[in-house]
Amino acid sequence: MEKLINKDDRFFVAGHRGMAGSAICRALQRSGYENLLSASRDQLDLLDLQAVQHWFDENKPTVVVLAAAKVGGIHANDTYPADFLLQNLKIQTNVIETAWRGGVKRLLFLGSSCIYPKFADQPIKEEALLTGALEPTNEWYAIAKIAGIKLCESLRKQYGFDAISLMPTNLYGPGDNYHPENSHVLPALIRRFHEAKKSGADSVTCWGTGTPLREFLHVDDLGEACVFALESWKPDYNDLHYLNVGTGNDVTIKELAQAVARATDFQGKIIWDKTKPDGTPKKQLDVSRLKKIGWSASITLSQGLPDTVSIFSSQVRRG
Repeated sequence: MEKLINKDDRFFVAGHRGMAGSAICRALQRSGYENLLSASRDQLDLLDLQAVQHWFDENKPTVVVLAAAKVGGIHANDTYPADFLLQNLKIQTNVIETAWRGGVKRLLFLGSSCIYPKFADQPIKEEALLTGALEPTNEWYAIAKIAGIKLCESLRKQYGFDAISLMPTNLYGPGDNYHPENSHVLPALIRRFHEAKKSGADSVTCWGTGTPLREFLHVDDLGEACVFALESWKPDYNDLHYLNVGTGNDVTIKELAQAVARATDFQGKIIWDKTKPDGTPKKQLDVSRLKKIGWSASITLSQGLPDTVSIFSSQVRRG
């Protein structure tokens, strides 16, 4: 089957320095796509529509991947709700509309599994979107992502713009954010257990009860999924234009913490602070649609976690 992108295309991965964006760039290069355009935040402010329009006019990308976003964990979402909503809405609208008006031939928008209702049936099918209330601790980010998905859908429906979306589950791997307050659960645990091991602490305190279930996808698998979708997936007019991306497997946060403890060689006790929020009780994606068209994840958590811990340890040693 003929690929929907080719080696002559000019690729713009918005957010190329982030965890997802950099993984997508690596995957594109592994597949032989070398014509990658890039712009740092200093060179291009995606919150500035005129700047985005000027950059597109100057560089003329033909394929766009929108991986740029303001992201963070429960604490960050709860503390900065307006920032998460406003900034993500602006970034998405600026890039997607400019790509459409500029004649970009394919656009891939990265959503998030948090778009789905808090109590959606498990595993979560794509059809669950907008069927129930969101998880309150990240609804601001989720609403922005839903708006981005619907913008792509509306441009496809009204103007035939070839915009598709992927909904990744929780990501981990090279390039993750290990900030002590604004990181997601897995990098937060890696940092906490690494520091406890280094300091000789006899215990680590984790948020919540440890009972929620979460699914984790290595970011290099996401990169491969994006290249696969760009090359091969052309939804029919009446098909859903967004697909879940995940492993199809989940673990409890307690099991995750124990795995991180092993990976960091922490021998102490794990204490659970049940006064802190758990978030959504279970969030596992149904990935059967993506699997049916030919792609599935290849890096298991047991394979990816030790490498991720090793990368973090090296970063810490380098200062």
